[in-house]
Amino acid sequence: MRYHNITKDDMLNGDGLRVVLWVAGCSHCCKDCHNPVTWDPNGGLHFGRKAKQEIFDELEKSYVSGLTLSGGDPLYPGNRLDVEGLVREVKEKFPDKTIWLYTGGLWEKENKYPLVKYLDVMVDGEYERDRRNTQLYWRGSANQRVIDVQKSLAKGEAVLYCD
Repeated sequence: MRYHNITKDDMLNGDGLRVVLWVAGCSHCCKDCHNPVTWDPNGGLHFGRKAKQEIFDELEKSYVSGLTLSGGDPLYPGNRLDVEGLVREVKEKFPDKTIWLYTGGLWEKENKYPLVKYLDVMVDGEYERDRRNTQLYWRGSANQRVIDVQKSLAKGEAVLYCD
């Protein structure tokens, strides 16, 4: 897996103060995407031990709420296995921290991947410029949903985290 950045003390990409991993690789290529530099799966840097430790060092801080995976698309085919390993390890080491994941895919398709069971919240759906709404929490367009993953898995359908 490759990544472009690790953002610390982020308050825009999930609930609370978070560390955000911006992965490389996206096949959605949404018009007016705020981060098109992340589309190329060969862009950015190799995600290795040093980058993982940087994330873990942030998660050790009591005031950090958790990890957010964005990009690009963490569910891009070339990212899934590495993302699964990362979220599994985060849940083991930091069970009280939440994990959010942004994907351009829809819950109804994306919930089948094994890594989803480690997530707390998934923001799904492609960014749609004509549905842009800056008043929404944690998403850019009205078609996107903020989904409570654990409740959704239990119920067998998407349950919103917030409206």
